[in-house]
Amino acid sequence: MKTTLDIKDELLIRAKSLAKRSGKPLRAVVEDSLRLALAQENAPTEYRLRDLSYGNPDAADPLESLSWQDLRKEIYRDWDN
Repeated sequence: MKTTLDIKDELLIRAKSLAKRSGKPLRAVVEDSLRLALAQENAPTEYRLRDLSYGNPDAADPLESLSWQDLRKEIYRDWDN
């Protein structure tokens, strides 16, 4: 299908340069660019991780008062046996 587009000079120069470097016709560069733009439109914008935390977030951290050695023992207690 043929159509006429009004494109800013700078953008057209860059598109022609890309076409020349890639060995593609300008039409292919424009089509590829449109495909990319349309694919991004349907892509999710942000991944949101579900909150699976439990307990009271304002409660004191029970591990905060432990020394590094005690914390290590707590972490590896099932492995040390």
